Amino acid sequence: MGAARMSSTPLPGIGVRYDLTTRERRRLSVVAHRDGARTVNAYQEDDPDACALSVRLTSAEAATLVDALMPAHHSPNLLSTTELGLVAERITLSAGSHWNGRLLGETRMRTETGVSIVAVLRRAEAIPSPGPDFRLSGGDTLIVIGTREGVEAAAVILGRE
Repeated sequence: MGAARMSSTPLPGIGVRYDLTTRERRRLSVVAHRDGARTVNAYQEDDPDACALSVRLTSAEAATLVDALMPAHHSPNLLSTTELGLVAERITLSAGSHWNGRLLGETRMRTETGVSIVAVLRRAEAIPSPGPDFRLSGGDTLIVIGTREGVEAAAVILGRE
């Protein structure tokens, strides 16, 4: 059995889809809708393209599920951004991204969306608080924090090919 794998795909006008392949090769996905709702999908074991279950959750229901999966009392030092009206998301740059090889400052992310890029994950390395002179690379995963609308706008900008 391999390790679990996670990927994300911006869905312009809809939100972001997160796909998880477990170490047992089961497929799950979560669509984070722009309005805060989530759709959780589970796929058939014998046909990973056939959806066996799809459940749409309100933002409150999704928060309850998150609490069941990762109870807040296990990590008391973590800031719960949802209570502040903020969301934290992972946005992965494709290999063919317009931003591949460009400086982070060229995205004008904070100016255009109000979103902060708080870290970049590159291979097995985490780069906290990248500055405007940080050079982006295809495959980078950017950790962004902002309003739901700002994060959705960031996903559209960063999804540019």
